[in-house]
Amino acid sequence: MKKLVTLFVILCVALLIPPAVQAQQSTPPFWSEIREFKQQDSAQMPPANAILFVGSSSVRMWKNLQEMFPKHTVINRGFGGSNLLDLQRYLNDIVFPYQPKQIVIYSGENDIASDTVQAPEVLNRFKTVFEQIRREMPQVPIAFVSIKPSPSRLKYKPIIEEANQLICAYLKKQTKARYVDVYSKMMLPNGRPKPQIFIQDSLHMNQQGYQIWKKEITPYLIK
Repeated sequence: MKKLVTLFVILCVALLIPPAVQAQQSTPPFWSEIREFKQQDSAQMPPANAILFVGSSSVRMWKNLQEMFPKHTVINRGFGGSNLLDLQRYLNDIVFPYQPKQIVIYSGENDIASDTVQAPEVLNRFKTVFEQIRREMPQVPIAFVSIKPSPSRLKYKPIIEEANQLICAYLKKQTKARYVDVYSKMMLPNGRPKPQIFIQDSLHMNQQGYQIWKKEITPYLIK
């Protein structure tokens, strides 16, 4: 009898929730962007053996990515304000299908900005992503772009620096793995981020910022 009452209460609560809200609750973060990628792929699949850039909005907003790396074929799969958990969730959708010859990852900044994650957890999340890619694609080189020093997130500077150090140390022990230091190149001698390389939100970069990324990433790309 108690089970029937409990089931009745659950059904009543479910009926009170509007369908639109139910759909939102059941849809994982950034699914609309992932679905759009999949629709694009169904119309025209990107070439295999390209270099895949994946991660958060700093990748998503790199609109001239191919132009900046004219000697390489690149795919941009940055999405939303995603974190490492989001990247892990969508590996089967926007990483594995492309058969890339190399993967460049920028993620982790939004994990820290959530105010709930410390540097060791960022490392653990990255390791999970890295190891899942390794199991599926053991021979594909992976490059991690260090978490950048955004002026609007200056209060997280100690956590960002520790997370970068932990990930760098971890990657040094792995094969076919590289750590790309953009963090130090985006800093002034006084230990603050260069303001001129960011747009008005003091979070995302302008072309001066992306030029720094280009310079630091290029030596690590497979020809």
